[in-house]
Amino acid sequence: MNVFFKGFSLGLGLIVAIGAQNAFVLSNALKKNHTLILVLACIVFDVIGITLGVAGIGAFVAGKEWLMNVFSWGGAAFLLFYGFTSFQSAFKDQRMDSGAGEDRDNVKTLLLALMAVTFLNPHYYLDTVILIGSIAAHYVGGERITFWLGTISASFVWFFTLGFGAALLIPLFKKSITWKILDFSIGCVMWYIAYGLVQTALA
Repeated sequence: MNVFFKGFSLGLGLIVAIGAQNAFVLSNALKKNHTLILVLACIVFDVIGITLGVAGIGAFVAGKEWLMNVFSWGGAAFLLFYGFTSFQSAFKDQRMDSGAGEDRDNVKTLLLALMAVTFLNPHYYLDTVILIGSIAAHYVGGERITFWLGTISASFVWFFTLGFGAALLIPLFKKSITWKILDFSIGCVMWYIAYGLVQTALA
C-alpha cells in the first residue's frame, strides 16, 4: 500500500496543477459538453503515457531532442490559437441557463481538440512518460505494477472530480461576468504555457 500511495500522490501532484488540459475539461464540463466522454478520454490518455513510462519508453523520448522541439512548436501554435479564441469569448455575453448542454459541440471536434491540447504538450511526455517512468524504474515486479496502479488511480479520481465537480460551480456561471473571468483566465493560461514551450524550444 505504501508503494501504491506513493504512485497516487505523485500522479495527483502532476495533474492537479492548472494546465491546458484541465482548463479545457473544466470549460466544457461547465457547459455540460460531453463531460463523461472528455473525462474518460483524459484518463485513457494518462494511462497510455504512464504505461509507456513504466514500461521504460521514457529514456527513448528523453533522448530525442528534435522530437521534443516538434511538440514544443506545434503545441505553442495550438495554444496560442486556443488562447486567442478564449480572449474573444471573454468579450461575448455568455451565461449558463436552463438549456445549457442542449447545443453541444460535435464529439469528434472536441476529442480532436483535447488530443491536441494533450499530445502537442511536451509536459505530457515529461510528466507521464519520463518523470513517472524514471521513478517507476526503481521498482521491480509486483511493486512496479502497484506503483502504476497508484498513478492511474490518481488520474481517475482527479478527472472525475474535475469534470463532475464542475456542476457545483454552475450557479456562479449564470452570470456573464463569471464566464468572462473564466475565458480570460483560460486565455492567460494557454498563452503562458505557449510561452514556456517556445522558451523550451529555443533553449
